[in-house]
Amino acid sequence: MFDVAVVGAGELGGALAHSLARRDIVSMVHLVDESGSIAAGKALDITQSAPVDGFATRVNGAVDIATAAGASMVVLADHATGEEWGGDEGLALLRRLSTAAGGLPLVLCAGASQREMIERGARELRLPRSRLFGSAPEALASAIRAIVALESNASPRDIALTVLGVPPDHVVVPWEEATIGGLSAVNLLDQPARRRLDGRVAQLWPPGPFALAAAAVKVVEIVVRGSRQIVSAFIAPDDSEGRKMRAAALPARADTQGVVGIGVPPLTPHDRVALETAILL
Repeated sequence: MFDVAVVGAGELGGALAHSLARRDIVSMVHLVDESGSIAAGKALDITQSAPVDGFATRVNGAVDIATAAGASMVVLADHATGEEWGGDEGLALLRRLSTAAGGLPLVLCAGASQREMIERGARELRLPRSRLFGSAPEALASAIRAIVALESNASPRDIALTVLGVPPDHVVVPWEEATIGGLSAVNLLDQPARRRLDGRVAQLWPPGPFALAAAAVKVVEIVVRGSRQIVSAFIAPDDSEGRKMRAAALPARADTQGVVGIGVPPLTPHDRVALETAILL
């Protein structure tokens, strides 16, 4: 039985819980928020929609964070007040989850502002970087696919690309590796078009709650189903080589054990310098 705890019953958390339930990919969704009965109310609303949407996933609301620690996977969202988990409060939550579970459970950070929390969790709390990652870059990649589809008069489903770096100001889109309908994007989009698209990327950050929820659900489904699909995710820094780095968006593969593979595609000299500038402290 694979169950997911969504910590935070704000707009993002509620959308996440509903999307997970509708996909019927997990047995149980725990919506956890310490703000009174808000999580329970949203969980009841989602449950009552099950006959209409036709899903069997059970959804319950809770106020005790310990409920999340016992789940197969924890997704950090936003408080009922709308503020995403982060900062010292976010670190304290990660510490509580790790202590309650006897080790950090698989934690996915769904918020756009949680990159720094991932970085601090790995560096300051020495949490395993394979067990703590973020899905917001995949939401950004989705937004870029949408504007590329408009630029090329194609369907977003036919666009394949990834994003790297630290949004919003240091994002690298490897156009040489991107495809549109299986054809090279650089052959279908001239350089002025690519520059125009690059200039719009920063405006797409941060993604909205529904895009963030969709990206998080995509990652959860990859983990649950054991898919080998690669997504763009915030990955904690690796300081083992003596270079201090920042958490950054990188192409990654994940399963029930966490992040099992990170691969940077071939980059042009310009993109390589841009990525190194983004991640090195």
